[in-house]
Amino acid sequence: MKQGIKTIQNLYGELERQREARKDLIADTRSINISSTNGVSMLSISTGEDILSYHVTDIAHRQIADRLNIPYKYYERMRTDYPALLDKNVNGWLLKNPERRMLRTLDGKLRAFLSDRYRRLDNLELVDHVLPVIAEMKGCEIISCDITETHLYLKVINKTMKAEIVPGDIVQAGFVISNSEIGLGALKVEPLV
Repeated sequence: MKQGIKTIQNLYGELERQREARKDLIADTRSINISSTNGVSMLSISTGEDILSYHVTDIAHRQIADRLNIPYKYYERMRTDYPALLDKNVNGWLLKNPERRMLRTLDGKLRAFLSDRYRRLDNLELVDHVLPVIAEMKGCEIISCDITETHLYLKVINKTMKAEIVPGDIVQAGFVISNSEIGLGALKVEPLV
């Protein structure tokens, strides 16, 4: 895990900001339309009363390609060399095989294109539950935390569990908690030394 640069206060502030800015939608694929201009793809959703539009992130592009069984290398070739063909392919398959999908958005971007049965574990809720537990653990300290486009990371060490393997080489026990809100991995708690 890369070293996080956020303090727990900054991380928590960003998670609260994201809670206010994000929106999850369940949409029928027949109400979704993709349009690309100058290498930028927009996904529009007709809600009946309104049309919502979001920039499609690279991760969401990959999830769309995967769901529609379009080989990603070909998908990317259409995206860069022939965007109109990409739009026609994606929109055609979305209409031909209608289903309900969860669309996770943040800051005007479609960040995930998931099953409507996707069980989400939001990062703020996770942090709200684990921080009190970590605080009660004797000798434990969060030494690194970060949030990326894809994952939340908390790195915790136990200062009381350390040993000198060879003179001058001290190791400590700990664990890393990671989570992805966008379908790129389940909640993980992994030991570390």
